[in-house]
Amino acid sequence: MKVEVKTLAAKAAGAVDLDDAVFGIDEIRADLLQRVVKWQLAARQAGTHKAQERNEVSRTGKKYGKQKGGGGARHGNRRAPIFVGGGKAHGPRVRSHAHDLPKKVRALALKHALSSKAGSDSLIIVDEAVMKDAKTKQVREAFTKLNLSNALIIDGDAVDANFAKAAGNIPHIDVLPAQGLNVYDVLRHDQLVLTKAAVEKIHARFAAKETA
Repeated sequence: MKVEVKTLAAKAAGAVDLDDAVFGIDEIRADLLQRVVKWQLAARQAGTHKAQERNEVSRTGKKYGKQKGGGGARHGNRRAPIFVGGGKAHGPRVRSHAHDLPKKVRALALKHALSSKAGSDSLIIVDEAVMKDAKTKQVREAFTKLNLSNALIIDGDAVDANFAKAAGNIPHIDVLPAQGLNVYDVLRHDQLVLTKAAVEKIHARFAAKETA
């Protein structure tokens, strides 16, 4: 698959060949995308929610009332969940929500996410994402020329500091190195912008997995 390459000024800068096995999948599997997004969000969930249970409530353990003759149910103490101020029955506990997902599933889902952007004409290739000065105005003008409003921008090994700083002031724009490419961020943005260095890294990433 051959895709046109542009500069940040929206001028033609040649073309680049994209691997059809990564960017040219026709039938996008929503089930794979859903599994990986769920896996990502579960891993980032803090899991710090906590409620005091019966053995943690600071209340007296003295028997409440008489065993018989009170005209009501028999109770041991005020820590029981049925009383106001008592412990929570089966309340949330601090735990990790992360779960395992096979690497092959994650890799395949990323291919489907990239192919979905390429198939919907939401993929833009630029020669480089570099700015001489960290000027948000200049980056905003470049994005206007490229018709970018809600985009994920992926660079090579590292992101240019000036470009990342300037773009960080613009809402709905995220800049990541190639190593940070993930399914969730690709899907939650309307457009995906890859530099030529990012394309090389993505091709090398999947080539290494296939070899392994």
